[in-house]
Amino acid sequence: MPGMGYVDVAGAGFVLPDGRELFADVSFRVGEGAKVALVGPNGAGKTTLMRMVAGDIPTQSGTIARSGGLGVMRQFIGMIGDDRTLEDLALSLVAPALGTAGERLRAAAAALDETEKSQIGYANALAHWGEAGGYEAEVLFDTVAVSILGKSWEETKDRIVRTLSGGEQKRFALDLLLRGSDEVLLLDEPDNFLDVPAKRWLEQRMRESSKSILYVSHDRELLAQTANRVVAVEGGGAWTHPGGFASWHEARSNRHERMEELRRRWDEEHEKLRELVFTLKNKAAYNDGLASRYQAAQTRLRKFEEAGPPPLPPKEQSLRMNLRGGRTGKRSVICEQLELENLTFPFDLEIWYGDRVAVLGANGTGKSHFLRLLAAGGSEPDLEHKPVDGAPLTHVMHGGVARLGARVRPGHFSQTHDRPELMEKTLVEILWRGDEHRSGVDRAGAMKALNRYELAAQGDQRFGTLSGGQQARFLVLLLELSGATLLLLDEPTDNLDLASAEALEEGLKAFDGTVMAVTHDRWFTRSFDRFVLFRGDGEVVEVPEPVWDVR
Repeated sequence: MPGMGYVDVAGAGFVLPDGRELFADVSFRVGEGAKVALVGPNGAGKTTLMRMVAGDIPTQSGTIARSGGLGVMRQFIGMIGDDRTLEDLALSLVAPALGTAGERLRAAAAALDETEKSQIGYANALAHWGEAGGYEAEVLFDTVAVSILGKSWEETKDRIVRTLSGGEQKRFALDLLLRGSDEVLLLDEPDNFLDVPAKRWLEQRMRESSKSILYVSHDRELLAQTANRVVAVEGGGAWTHPGGFASWHEARSNRHERMEELRRRWDEEHEKLRELVFTLKNKAAYNDGLASRYQAAQTRLRKFEEAGPPPLPPKEQSLRMNLRGGRTGKRSVICEQLELENLTFPFDLEIWYGDRVAVLGANGTGKSHFLRLLAAGGSEPDLEHKPVDGAPLTHVMHGGVARLGARVRPGHFSQTHDRPELMEKTLVEILWRGDEHRSGVDRAGAMKALNRYELAAQGDQRFGTLSGGQQARFLVLLLELSGATLLLLDEPTDNLDLASAEALEEGLKAFDGTVMAVTHDRWFTRSFDRFVLFRGDGEVVEVPEPVWDVR
């Protein structure tokens, strides 16, 4: 059993280069073996806090104490265009001394030739690798390679990381850290890119692990399954909920009520003191005996005001999505013997106006293709079913028929946010210009629409510089303004923080039209009433309940 580790954060603060305070006086503890989730809106400072705990950036104020070895998984592992091998990745995830010894051994092996000098250098590097724990590490690397990739370390260590799928990269790194010797793990969005069976694997491994784990996640099901306490970073500070995620929402609204009550009492007390000073001031003008009481009251008021009011609760992210839609024919989508080339067998499907359909299944089974085909107007696109807004869609090879019902206007949300034409434009400019689907709006109108999605502060920012969650919200706003009556959403909650995902759910509930979404988000899926499963064997079937074991 490895020694136990913990993290203690006391009074930590961080000021951005432009002088804005990101957060102040953040204190929490990750006790031995605890699983602590960091939650909060995009941009509140979760990743910055993680980087401070990891020692990547200095602690500007307050202190961060740690005990035990530290394993860190950053948000993005394999960057595009990155030529790192799996061995590079593995060495970056182990203790620094071991990583350095590994690099030294590789350099010495590469320089090995007939000369005595190179041979002595290699022998020294080998001894150093052994002393640093290299042979145990090789056993660990081999175990993980076999477990995740089904091949030995010798066969896989020279593979380029980006030739693995996003999910394989993530699982390799997670398995290595969870099996490794570090007592404390920091995981930034460990569940991104994982399909549901892999998320369930991660949940089980986290629950079984004796390590102390601090992690950031927006997956509400994963949070409910793993966190034994929740630290919320919001409103420029942080607070700890000692229970799990299931009771967090209630704890948060109770906390906000208490904060509002304390503030109300402070305001009342403040008013009373001001009235007292005012009264005594008037009376003291006629009565010298009251001068000292007037002075004392003034002092009390000054001290009261200097101490300042108790904080108000953080402003609720009020994302009001007005997904309007409109009445269409009774049937929205009719598929007859539809077959997606090389992906599915022929299937029939009827979707009625107002249905909420979740499209489930493993990656690569054809779900996104199916959505794209409908988004382009089905198998016989015509003017009536011209898609609203969105990137031009690549043609989907298929047999059979996919038809859209009367007055159905599809709107497509792409998981990859691939909108090159928007990247350089500011949000206000995009809304001001309008396009063939939506009329332009003046600046005031644009700000009003952006405000509903909590994007007013980003109005003059370019689309390309927004966070993933902000881009997703803006793209849904464009669909709303374009008058879509059939929303085709490809993993819409993938980049959303908790408040944004909940706002999207509320918006979809109120949407007057039909919604189809491809999703791996189990919590989000609960808000749907029909479930279409793309099975791994090419069959497409409707199921009464969500099915997640789709390998």
